[in-house]
Amino acid sequence: MTEIQAWASQGPKQKLEKFSFNPGPLGPEEVEIAVEYCGLCHSDLSVINDDWNISQYPLVPGHEAVGRIIAVGEQVKGLQVGQKVGVGWNAGSCMHCPVCLEGDNSLCASAQPTIIGHRGGFAERLRSHWIWAIPLPDALDIASAGPLLCGGVTVFSPLLNFGVKPTDRVGVVGIGGLGHMGLKFAKAWGCEVTAFTSHDSKAEEAKGFGAHRVINSRDSNAILNAANSLDMLMVTVNVPLDWTALLKTLKPKGRLHVVGAVLEPMPIPALDLIFGQKSVSGSPTGGSATLTKMLDFAARHGIAPQVEHFPMSRVNDALEHLESGKARYRIVLDADFA
Repeated sequence: MTEIQAWASQGPKQKLEKFSFNPGPLGPEEVEIAVEYCGLCHSDLSVINDDWNISQYPLVPGHEAVGRIIAVGEQVKGLQVGQKVGVGWNAGSCMHCPVCLEGDNSLCASAQPTIIGHRGGFAERLRSHWIWAIPLPDALDIASAGPLLCGGVTVFSPLLNFGVKPTDRVGVVGIGGLGHMGLKFAKAWGCEVTAFTSHDSKAEEAKGFGAHRVINSRDSNAILNAANSLDMLMVTVNVPLDWTALLKTLKPKGRLHVVGAVLEPMPIPALDLIFGQKSVSGSPTGGSATLTKMLDFAARHGIAPQVEHFPMSRVNDALEHLESGKARYRIVLDADFA
């Protein structure tokens, strides 16, 4: 197999440079995908910068890759050359531990992240275990589908896994790369949706994404006016907020669910949890079965992320655009290695 051309960081906070590597023989349970598009997620930026102290260099980012299968290992099941697939945060898992057998393979202790100790999708070709190469429904636009594989499933999973009902009222904190998709999925789920944003200028746009009302997430008084109104509040941001006020927006038995990587400790008043029988939880992306369900749901309801495109050769410009907070609302890189 010929070498793979890619874009890689050689160390924390370094610009990406052209990089080539020999992938070695294709594993018996692996597929190789010719990457056509790859989403640029804020997690890519965090891993490039080693914000989570888990990065391994040289690092090829990219975990929202879509393209077509060009090779399959001899033990691959259900996939074939030429098929459109996508690979998200994980490229492998053991598939024999109790967690994997229960369908939660994204929580496998030996799950293989696509961009940590593995070459990601900012490359002309990408490999993954076949279970993590998710077939794309024909109704989805392949050019914008990439961000669904990480951001989309991240906000879809809580609706599915915690039994959110169409009669429920759901809040989404943060109208960005995750949050704008959270609004779309919650609206399509049938819920009444409240958007929380620190930018009043995003109010009308949030309503266009599915919000029925909009509250300023930096205005504690406005948040308290929404007390006792939500069944679930999904936090998609990674910054500290007035957690006490946000917790009060929940009804009894309500859930504050965190999908944004807030690195600072979150002070949560125990008595509010106890007297309201409320819950605080978090989740990563989702298992392969959840990814399949999410893509089917998105295709059925016409849900797509709002994206901006950059050629992959301008990946450093795209990273700067993301880091400056200018992305509206997800970035997709178009592979241009030829």
